[in-house]
Amino acid sequence: MPADRRLRATFDSVASLYEQARPDYPAELYSDLLALTGIEPPARLLEVGCGPGKATPPLARRGFQITAIELGDALAAEARRRLAEFPGVSVITSPFEDWSPPAGARFDLVYAATAWKWVDPEVRYAQAAAILPQGGHLAVWNAEHAFPADFDPFFTEIQQVYDELGEGDGSPWPPPRPEEWPDPFAAEFEASGHFTVAGTRRYLWARRYTVEQYIALLDTFSGHIAMAPATRDHLYREIRRRLADRPDGRLTRHWSSVLTVGRRL
Repeated sequence: MPADRRLRATFDSVASLYEQARPDYPAELYSDLLALTGIEPPARLLEVGCGPGKATPPLARRGFQITAIELGDALAAEARRRLAEFPGVSVITSPFEDWSPPAGARFDLVYAATAWKWVDPEVRYAQAAAILPQGGHLAVWNAEHAFPADFDPFFTEIQQVYDELGEGDGSPWPPPRPEEWPDPFAAEFEASGHFTVAGTRRYLWARRYTVEQYIALLDTFSGHIAMAPATRDHLYREIRRRLADRPDGRLTRHWSSVLTVGRRL
């Protein structure tokens, strides 16, 4: 389902929370990214929607030169603070759709981590292709809530609360297992006329959360940020009540990422 792009500005209101609450991407993802693209330092990379710089350090530490684009003022400021130790990284405040690179600037890789769906689908592939040479690469990946066969039953319980509050999306429960999800962007890459898919990879991991950690995570999701305060307060009370009944007060949330790498035609 296409993202409601009106919500993309909500993340700026939680700039200081986002970095700590959101999970890191698997180390294997970055290794696969370099293997699929063949890029090596000091290649020039463009990151679209860097947020507070969640996906930037693993590539900056390898010696890549990175220009990071972020539309939110507060998120861009947080990224500059966090990435100040990397002299090869610069952060620019702008929507990707409106940004024009300096004359003659070319990049070897354009990438977006949990941000590509927020970029205007009418222009994102053409915009990326315009700053890449033939054979250059576009890579996108995400971090989504995953429901493997052994997912935590807490989520079945709390889904009933979302539905009662009118915050469910009407999809069948439980959701498809991670291996059943289609690649969210591969068909778009091929249909764009600018890229062909060079490879895809899937990742699944789990994290344990206390109630405070989990609510902090929810506070970084656009739907929860935009939720009516009374509705959000009711939801959070129910989360606290259910986790208080567990011996350790924790839940397990599974995460899944799909890495899609395209080669410019």
